[in-house]
Amino acid sequence: MSSTSSPIPRRDALSPLVRLAAKANCLVRAAAQPDFVQVVLRLALAVPFWRSGILKWDGFLQLNDTAVDLFSQEFMLHLPGGPYPFPAPTAMAFLSGCGEIIFPTLLVLGLASRFASLGLLFMTVIVELTIPDGWPIHLTWAAMALAITRHGPGRLSLDHLLARASGFGARQA
Repeated sequence: MSSTSSPIPRRDALSPLVRLAAKANCLVRAAAQPDFVQVVLRLALAVPFWRSGILKWDGFLQLNDTAVDLFSQEFMLHLPGGPYPFPAPTAMAFLSGCGEIIFPTLLVLGLASRFASLGLLFMTVIVELTIPDGWPIHLTWAAMALAITRHGPGRLSLDHLLARASGFGARQA
């Protein structure tokens, strides 16, 4: 059997493919810089909560009737033996509306980002208990919140600037 009829490709035949894969890898790494990725994570998590929260208000600290009705009439907690109505629906609507405005604002600014992402993770758990069929998107929100909580907001954030200014070091932010 000759070496030219071997079914195994020769090394020099793979070389252009290997070089192309290496170039593609370099391009992806250049585009997906960690600080850019962390900003995108913060924005992607903030947007759906902000959009939901902005619909709950008629004015400064004035809940609209729809928000209260949703927590009074529509939303139910799907727990074992349930579903159960939300306790104190007006208070729950108010807290939900506040969280859906405050936490996304903090995330976009990169201020108290780990706290804000934990708040949104907690809210995601409540949303999942309220709308269990939405688990694919809720899982995505939870993953983003956990990534921000674990890795922080990145250098493009107020947390980073405050950490540097206070002498704690940027690694902490």
